[in-house]
Amino acid sequence: MNIFGLLDRAADRNPDRGAAYVGREEVLTYGALRDQALRLAASLKSRWEAGARIGIAAGNRTEYLTLLFGIWAAGMVVVPLNAKLHAREMADILADSDAPIVFASGKLALALAEVTESNTLVVDLDRHQFSTWLDAEPAKPAESRPDDLAWLFFTSGTTGRSKGAMLSHRSLLAMTMAYLADFDCVEANHHLIHAAPMSHGSGLYILPYVARGAGQVIPTGDGFDPDVFIDLASHYSDTAAFLAPTMVQRLRLASEASGLTPTKLRTIVYGGGPMYVEELKRAITRFGDVFVQLFGQGEAPMTITGLRRSDHRSEDEAVLGSVGWARTGVEVAIFDEDDRPLPPGQPGEIVCRGDVVMSGYWNAPEATAAALRSGWLHTGDVGILDQTGRLTLKDRSKDVIISGGTNIYPREVEEVLLRHPGVSEVAVVGVEDAEWGESIAAFVVRAAGGRVTVAELDALCLSRIARFKRPKTYHFISALPKSSYGKVLKRELLAQLSTASA
Repeated sequence: MNIFGLLDRAADRNPDRGAAYVGREEVLTYGALRDQALRLAASLKSRWEAGARIGIAAGNRTEYLTLLFGIWAAGMVVVPLNAKLHAREMADILADSDAPIVFASGKLALALAEVTESNTLVVDLDRHQFSTWLDAEPAKPAESRPDDLAWLFFTSGTTGRSKGAMLSHRSLLAMTMAYLADFDCVEANHHLIHAAPMSHGSGLYILPYVARGAGQVIPTGDGFDPDVFIDLASHYSDTAAFLAPTMVQRLRLASEASGLTPTKLRTIVYGGGPMYVEELKRAITRFGDVFVQLFGQGEAPMTITGLRRSDHRSEDEAVLGSVGWARTGVEVAIFDEDDRPLPPGQPGEIVCRGDVVMSGYWNAPEATAAALRSGWLHTGDVGILDQTGRLTLKDRSKDVIISGGTNIYPREVEEVLLRHPGVSEVAVVGVEDAEWGESIAAFVVRAAGGRVTVAELDALCLSRIARFKRPKTYHFISALPKSSYGKVLKRELLAQLSTASA
């Protein structure tokens, strides 16, 4: 079972259908995409054995599709790199994965050529170098076993050295089937807009759309431009996208400012960070019945629990504030510190198992044993299951604040502060406190033109949560520091506090 088969079948069925678009222009048909992928596979197979790790360091572009399926057709392993990493961070990942080659774009190729090991070939996608890799006669697709490695996903490394989650062909197929079963009935005339990085979540969702012979749309320009997104989602039929919660907020604000809405938008899948209830309600009011939510991580790609479209029609804020129910083919449980299952209503570590879960971490047997002990993936997230199996995510275990011996989950405080109309964004962190162990600090971004005072925020907290959960200090800042995937970097907020007190 080789995941390349998804493209092979789509090209057999509709070779002349558009597979890839840049802006409003068609670039590749399914027949042409398969041909390019098999030519690339032939070039790769002439140089390296099956199982070789092949790096990709590029922003969103049509070559990403050719590279993904060409690497799989060669029986090799995709190593996608976050294009916003420093070149030396990329070089570390390439060295760790023992990748003999990396396909890189423009400035990234130049930067990597300076820092990668001499035995790593850097191919510039923006020069004629790449076209020569498509000159070979098309190869026969490699036969792969279901558990063969297909995608080596390296974590962002925000809490230490990056670890490579090993995703097999079986894992990627399980993810694809769960998407089609739970979230979206994709047809050949549908289109996926890659507004988020193809090296991460948006790239993984290439697979269910290829499985149905649907189109992949790559916006022009760098980064996420809400106005460009609205234009494309009004031009192409039945559009969908994966967006981080911060991108959903930016899209809503841009839509409200311009008065324009994406007229052919069918689905927004959001995840990768907390979506606060108040923001979700505003987005639903603006865009309608288009939202589905995922909770997952690189170790179980995009697939642990989720809220379906119908769940977003609920008037129960407990549903909207949750991360939904277990996805198709996935079991979810809550364990205590001794790996014993906890009953409904008790907080503990979220664990899951199923075909979608990684095989382990690359070259890290101890980390693998710890993460997959007892046959379950230990996510490191804290949550609660109710009697119906609905999961409410509290926080990463490392983010829980312990004040006076009591656990305080930052998200519940953040949810309250976001109810103030003058607050655009907020992040809550724990600060060392001689008396209480930790105290709560809130970083607040004011809404455009909004007015908010500490007294108002204090009063809001006292009206909705226990007094001991109220922030001790408030810090008004212009923007929250975020990763390239839109996650708030709380360690940088803590560093700001340390610098200010030094």
